Amino acid sequence: MIDLIDTFNRVHRDLRVSLTDRCSLRCTYCMPNDFNSWLPKEELLTTKELITVIDIATRHGINQIRLTGGEPLLRPDIVSIVAQITELEFPPELSLTTNGLGLAKLAQPLFEAGLQRVNVSLDTLNRKRFHEMTFRDRFEDVIDGLQAARLAGLSPIKINAVLMQGVNETEAVELLTWALAEEYDLRFIEQMPLDAGGKWDRATMVSSERIFADLSSQYSLTAVPVRGSSPAEEFFVNGGPHKVGIIASVSKPFCGACDRLRLTSDGQLRSCLFSQEEMDLRKVLRDTSRTHEEISAEISSRFIKTVRGKLAGHGINDLSFVQPHRPMSAIGG
Repeated sequence: MIDLIDTFNRVHRDLRVSLTDRCSLRCTYCMPNDFNSWLPKEELLTTKELITVIDIATRHGINQIRLTGGEPLLRPDIVSIVAQITELEFPPELSLTTNGLGLAKLAQPLFEAGLQRVNVSLDTLNRKRFHEMTFRDRFEDVIDGLQAARLAGLSPIKINAVLMQGVNETEAVELLTWALAEEYDLRFIEQMPLDAGGKWDRATMVSSERIFADLSSQYSLTAVPVRGSSPAEEFFVNGGPHKVGIIASVSKPFCGACDRLRLTSDGQLRSCLFSQEEMDLRKVLRDTSRTHEEISAEISSRFIKTVRGKLAGHGINDLSFVQPHRPMSAIGG
């Protein structure tokens, strides 16, 4: 099959696959505490459907799969999903983004099934603040999950942190000091307009410049020369070898090198987190009038159409920008 190349000559190698829109935390920048507009179970892709889509994607040159949510560890058959992906004819590099709550139990089985690395979301080292930000008193569970991931052999372990004005914006240095001591790869992510309420306020975002300045007050940061398609701009800390990354999706978009596609848990293919359009794969997968070969051919065609229709950038800084109607938990991180 042909590679997935858009009209801007970007070759797509990375597919983010959401396994569920449900989450066990209520991070304030992602969804309201009382959010309950979950997708009906029958609308979610079955495991067989997921594997079918991922298999086709890998035949088009996708060689990196990241499992996301919501919280992917809430998917009851997560270990089986990982095992089946690693058994494909063209097995991809396989990672997972999680809030860490289920890692203490699942890290070892996931590693044995073929998972290679994890990204764990953790925005604060203060237990009380963690409770305030997530509406759940589960900080120690995240720390236990990180330790379990390390013992299982998952590597590297990446920490994703979002800083917010008036909440945890003073923790940049503390988070980096902790990550260096624990030998975790830390990445700060600018807060993006992907909350369920559609009330994102740029004024609450801690910019990449502010993060860099705060870190530079205690550490010497030197830009890593080669970035490639990575969303994070990385810096050597005190000359290396340890690094820290900053993902400036809002203030310094990196769309020109984007090689990512996203599959929502209900089977919609998206070319961008902020896309206003989706390609329905679930409808094709459940079309009983078609043969397996016809379904595969149509899924393949829709991958190609989605990529060819991809815009040059997300336009987040344009006056015409419209926030997606779906929250991050429904799209997939």
